[in-house]
Amino acid sequence: MQLLYQTHSPYARKALVFAHEAGLADRIEVVHHETSPTLRNETVYAQNPLGKVPVLIRPGQTPIFDSDIICAYLDTLHDGAPLIPLDGEARWHALQLQALAQGLADFGIKVRWETVRRPEALRYEALRAGYTQKLIESYDWLERELDTDTAVHVGHIAVATALSWLEFRELPDFRDGRPRLSAWLDAFERRESMRATPLSGETQD
Repeated sequence: MQLLYQTHSPYARKALVFAHEAGLADRIEVVHHETSPTLRNETVYAQNPLGKVPVLIRPGQTPIFDSDIICAYLDTLHDGAPLIPLDGEARWHALQLQALAQGLADFGIKVRWETVRRPEALRYEALRAGYTQKLIESYDWLERELDTDTAVHVGHIAVATALSWLEFRELPDFRDGRPRLSAWLDAFERRESMRATPLSGETQD
């Protein structure tokens, strides 16, 4: 399999960390592609009409996107314990964490547009503040609700890669006043899956 990837994408990193945690990384060739809303990448568009990474290319089968679907697919390929719990409250909590992590990355990107990406004259301060508030509320929820003592699952992977990216981009801080969340992330970042997938690079427009 081949993973169309970007070294500074929290979504792509989530899929690759998941592959490492599932013991599948050695079956995947990682190919870096630069994409952004203003940079058309024809190779990526040929596999994903959204023009975004990650995309999982499967020999003889249709490509799979986005990261949530790639993780769900990869979870069917290994013999270990499922990283996406199969049923009960554990499943809904893991999927809810995954959804919240998606929002963290989405809103972090929006804050970046209103802070450094958009031409200064076009930035909208009230919009930036609104997106930032969503991040802060989500950090507080994670401090209360994150299941820090259970086996690793997709929600943990999604949250860790989103928070790591937010810190990488120097976006609104989640550490101050949230010792439980901070300690959990520090421990998670020592996992081999995270050490093998470091963030690097700048968005190219």
